[in-house]
Amino acid sequence: MDFSRFGKRMTCDAGILSLMDDLGKVKATGGKDILMMGGGNPGLVPEFQELMRNELLEICASQQSFQQMVGSYAPPQGETFFVEKLAELLRDEQGWDVGPENICLTNGSQTAFFMLFNLFAGTLPDGTTKRICLPMAPEYIGYADLGLDDNLFVSTRPRMEILEDGFYKYHIDFDKLEVGDDFGAICISRPTNPTGNVVTDEEIERLMAMAAKRDIPLILDNAYGLPFPGMMYVDVKPVWNEDIVCCLSLSKLGLPAVRTGIVIARKEVTRALASMNAIMSLSPNNFGAVMAQQIVASREITKISRELIQPFYEKKMEKAVATVREEFAGIPCSIHKPEGAMFLWLWFKDLPITSLELYEQLKEHGVLVVSGHYFFPGLSGDWQHKDECLRVTYSQDDEDVCRGLAIIARVVRRAYELSA
Repeated sequence: MDFSRFGKRMTCDAGILSLMDDLGKVKATGGKDILMMGGGNPGLVPEFQELMRNELLEICASQQSFQQMVGSYAPPQGETFFVEKLAELLRDEQGWDVGPENICLTNGSQTAFFMLFNLFAGTLPDGTTKRICLPMAPEYIGYADLGLDDNLFVSTRPRMEILEDGFYKYHIDFDKLEVGDDFGAICISRPTNPTGNVVTDEEIERLMAMAAKRDIPLILDNAYGLPFPGMMYVDVKPVWNEDIVCCLSLSKLGLPAVRTGIVIARKEVTRALASMNAIMSLSPNNFGAVMAQQIVASREITKISRELIQPFYEKKMEKAVATVREEFAGIPCSIHKPEGAMFLWLWFKDLPITSLELYEQLKEHGVLVVSGHYFFPGLSGDWQHKDECLRVTYSQDDEDVCRGLAIIARVVRRAYELSA
């Protein structure tokens, strides 16, 4: 049979498909001998899991609440009570000038970005095209194949700062970044998946100014950031105004399967997203919104993020960094300064094999990672660095993370030895 252009694009050999397919296969087979060091599945925070189990039990015990969760469609904008209470929280705690009309829920953040990217970029009614500016690569693997048009993304090579103790950090290279009139939006994740980089407040202000100059939105992907789940290890301020599209999620709190994305934007944008929701799926699902409505209404969600989620991941990050220092001694391995999220981004300078070949070798040794080359959407030209990096998660069991890092170190060390 023949697929349409859309069908072929959505069934391509995408990096995100490779990642999710590997995760699915491991889950289906039990995964007893596979160490999951690649995916973005959050860790199991026991206190949060218990809180959500109790919340679900209370919902199931109430006929009205259970009906609200599974028995009726939400409006295309999303479950009304949750949206209203979230708007109140953002006004009161963050000082953002938002109302319910500025919020739209989606069936996961991935769906939100599919809608946003194709709303602001692609082929316009007059036949001209707009693209999405990614100010710095590497960037999130899931962006790369979301465009309905070819070459939707343009990114810029970062400026690299070499730090002490084997760390380095990417910065936006504003000397090279150009935002022309052929761009429909600027998008950046904060903290950045895959590197754990947190762009500074100054960098955000400069991006806001560049977006305002072109009268285009700045899309901030805060799936790991502020105000929740708050997986940030540096001090920065959350920001929103009507020229910003802020994307949040319930996934990294510990609810990835409920597929609840949150978009905060000017009302013209949220109305457009609600229309897309209605056309594509009638309405976003209620499950996540009803599960989380009480922790939003009570303002617990930001306290949980600050006092439970953030310390949980920061401790795991510190353990993972200590393990890398021990296991990778003598290997030319640098770590991007881990400022947030749940990943270590490892750079093996002059790696004698590609990161994709390293991924395949590690899979044979029972360790699943993600090859770094997938994380450079829209970056033109050759750059050896793209094939020298791996994304490794530290969200899973600490002992498994240590075992996985030790295996990665052995395989990488062997690769260097064989090339000597």
